[in-house]
Amino acid sequence: MTQLSVNINKVATLRNARGENMPDVQRFATECELLGANGITVHPRPDERHIRHSDVFLLRPLVKTEFNIEGYPSPEFMDLVLKVKPEQVTLVPDSPEDLTSHEGWDVRANMEFLTGIVDTLREAGIRTSIFVGTDTDNIKAAAATGTDRIELYTKPYVDNYERNPEEAVAPFVEASRAAHRAGLGVNAGHDLNLENLEYFHKSLPYLNEVSIGHSLISDALYLGLAETIRRYKECLKTTK
Repeated sequence: MTQLSVNINKVATLRNARGENMPDVQRFATECELLGANGITVHPRPDERHIRHSDVFLLRPLVKTEFNIEGYPSPEFMDLVLKVKPEQVTLVPDSPEDLTSHEGWDVRANMEFLTGIVDTLREAGIRTSIFVGTDTDNIKAAAATGTDRIELYTKPYVDNYERNPEEAVAPFVEASRAAHRAGLGVNAGHDLNLENLEYFHKSLPYLNEVSIGHSLISDALYLGLAETIRRYKECLKTTK
C-alpha cells in the first residue's frame, strides 16, 4: 500500500498567527499517527514562518512512523537534519523567499552539489529523496547521485486533471516507470487532494509514498481529522 505522510506545516502556520501553542503541533502529529498516517512531513524554512527548528527537535522523539524533513540543503538545514536524523530527507530547490515548492531540481545542472549532499546523508543513515519533475533524463541523473528515491512534483497533474485525467497523469506514469528502472523509489506530492488522489494512485505504478499537507489540513476543518485521514487512506487502497 502507498504510504500517506501528513505535512503539518499549515498547523504551525495557524499556531504562529497567535504566538502561543494552539494548535499544538506536537499533539497534532501524534494524533495523525494514531489515526492512521504512515508518516509526518515538515518543511522548516529559514524564516521559521511555520515549522520552527525547535519543533523539529520536539517532534523527533514523538514521531513513531516515518519522519520526513523537506528543505533546501543549505548549511543550516544540513546541520539540523544531521542532528535530528529523520528517516527521510527530501531535497527541494526552493529559495528562502518561496511560499511553496513550484518546481523540481535540474539535477544535471546541480549534479556535483546534490551528489555531495546525498553522500553526506547516506553516511548518517538517512534515506534521501530528490524533488523532480517528470523528465526521464533528469530522473536518470537523479539516480546517478546515489539518492534512494525521487519525489514527483504533482502540480502539473493537478492543474490538468479536470480537463483530461488520462493525459494529465501520463507523464507521471512514465516518470515512475523510469525511476523504477533506475532503481529508485517513488514519492509524490503537491496539491494532491481527495478529488484527484485516487486516480493518480490507481494510475501510477511503483508509488511508495505521497506527502500531503495543505489540502488535507483544509479538509480536516470541514470533515474532522479522523474522517479526513480515513478518506485519504481509502484513496490509496484502490486496486492497480
